[in-house]
Amino acid sequence: MPAALQAIDENCTRSDLLKYAEVLLSQQIWCWGCDIMRPEGNWLIDSGFKRIEPPDNRKDCPSVYSLEMPRGQCVVLRGFGVFFGDPSHGGIFVPRYEFQPKYTTHAALDSPPWSDEDLPALHLPVESERKICAGLTVDLINWIYSYEVNIVEQLGVAYRQQTLNRWDNGKRLFIPAEQFAAAWHALSFQVANTLWDKLWK
Repeated sequence: MPAALQAIDENCTRSDLLKYAEVLLSQQIWCWGCDIMRPEGNWLIDSGFKRIEPPDNRKDCPSVYSLEMPRGQCVVLRGFGVFFGDPSHGGIFVPRYEFQPKYTTHAALDSPPWSDEDLPALHLPVESERKICAGLTVDLINWIYSYEVNIVEQLGVAYRQQTLNRWDNGKRLFIPAEQFAAAWHALSFQVANTLWDKLWK
């Protein structure tokens, strides 16, 4: 039986919040990889992402997927994390296994992040940057929530369940397909309203 993910609320500990967010993001990155390999066609491309293939000197790296959104916002997906940028506020990078968003004043990447060494200088936000960083984090979470809602609407919950059947090895903490989008919505609500200060030490 899969291990249940503990729900979060305003009374949860910092450790509970980070574990919840880490499980969600790691499972999500797995799903994006499966969406790329969908037999009927690459769903990220169908959803508007641009695929950037690695140059000859980085053939050991998988392609980068980048999406430009209204108001100049962007999302860049990698197996080791996610970058989200907004020209009004800068950008964040969220590592896959450490859900502590790191901040940069850069709203876009100068070059594709073939590895974490290609990212701009990032830092945990100082006190004066935390609300901005929390806002960027909520915007990213809301985009992921919308992505998963669209998956269910366009491809059906059975598609996402098939994706997750390979992820659920009976040992990992696991969010079932029918609860996946709602879990992102819950995280967005808690970060926006009560828990954003728990994201950073």
